[in-house]
Amino acid sequence: MKTENVSRTVLAAGVGAVLAAAALVYVPEFAGQGPPRPPGPAERAVIAARAGAQAALPDLAALIADREAWLREHPDDEASWAELGAAYTERGSRLGDVRDYPRAELALRRSLVERPAARGNLEAELGLGALAGARGDWKSAEEWGERVRKADPRRWSVYPVLMDAYNGLGDYKAAQKSLESLEGLHAGAMVRARAARTYRDRGWREDADAAALDAVALAEADTEKAAALAGLGDLAWERGEPEEALGRYGAALRLVPDHGPSLAGRARSLAALGRPEEAVRDWRAALDRLPLPEYLLEAGELYESLGRGGEAQALYGRLRAAGRPGSEVPLGLLDADHGDPAAAAVRMRAEWARGHHSVQVADALGWALHRSGASKEALGYAKRATEEGLRSAPFLYHRGEIERALNQPGPARRHLEESLRINPAFSPLHARRASEALAALGEPSDEPPPELRPEAPKSPRPPRT
Repeated sequence: MKTENVSRTVLAAGVGAVLAAAALVYVPEFAGQGPPRPPGPAERAVIAARAGAQAALPDLAALIADREAWLREHPDDEASWAELGAAYTERGSRLGDVRDYPRAELALRRSLVERPAARGNLEAELGLGALAGARGDWKSAEEWGERVRKADPRRWSVYPVLMDAYNGLGDYKAAQKSLESLEGLHAGAMVRARAARTYRDRGWREDADAAALDAVALAEADTEKAAALAGLGDLAWERGEPEEALGRYGAALRLVPDHGPSLAGRARSLAALGRPEEAVRDWRAALDRLPLPEYLLEAGELYESLGRGGEAQALYGRLRAAGRPGSEVPLGLLDADHGDPAAAAVRMRAEWARGHHSVQVADALGWALHRSGASKEALGYAKRATEEGLRSAPFLYHRGEIERALNQPGPARRHLEESLRINPAFSPLHARRASEALAALGEPSDEPPPELRPEAPKSPRPPRT
């Protein structure tokens, strides 16, 4: 669970309901008497979308081909343009291929030409909201989503778009409210997976685990079950249980052998368990399948920790050259730790100024400011990242290092210890640095801090003569 980011994560699993956001409609055809024919690939994609589930990628490709062929003959069909735009967004998100996003925008805008928003083209408006979210433009995603919600508050498919938008903006109360609306209107694996991510962001780990287990139990198609198992693996990884995480990711990969998030999760789990060559193998497979910015950074740092600097720099170069929308946080962290910290601070200030006040942006901004020498200013952002609810070992490591730079040994020691207690192997590079920083602080002094020490008795003044 990323992040959202995003998604995290956010990004490969975070837009799993994009097709559903376009409210696709499928009516089975019955050929005369007898049982109906089984649905074809394109129809299976539509059926999955209506349930809020992920379609298999071959089925999604078949739907795109079907809609493209139909629209060549029927260019005035606004519903099919909206379907095609949503399918492009879904494919681009699932494959990490941003080339589908301009295609999605053209299709969705064409749908609005054929039937304007003023005449109730909610499918195209919601598709544009989902596309904005896939691009990391959370303000636009919120605006499109709220327009649809106000027009039709019982349209369940608007609420996943709004949840992603509000999480990206850092408005976690609004995201929670959107989840409650979604739960009142729809059920199934997607809803429980969304609930798991929301509970995790609030720091409710037991509730997150229970919801993620529900998502696995409710999932029907292999792709949906693999995504749910990967979410369960992410929760285990984040609480420092790589063995359990490895089992969850392995189960997902038995269902969908090239499932990108599970390959990445298995790679980081193997690294934590001291199996670096297997981790490198899985990172290569994950990046071939799904070259997300956060994966490029994480894999590069594994290579760097193994002394394979050339390969690490190649991955960092790929991240810088990708120009992927929504990659500001990975790029900010990359420059803060492996490039130009001042440039990272400029980048993250700009992201904050856009209204993107998520804990991920707060953490990256605080870290970039600290690395560029502005530790005093950085502390406020680090506190915001660590006090919202999410229990994140990397965030706590960053806060501890900022406090250490500000000569606050007590808080620094507490936060560094907590980061390693949550997940002793949270990063192949930075977990070691957290341990070194903690050792440098030494044991806490028996003396109370100055602000808690009693005042020394004042010396009597000499008598006046």
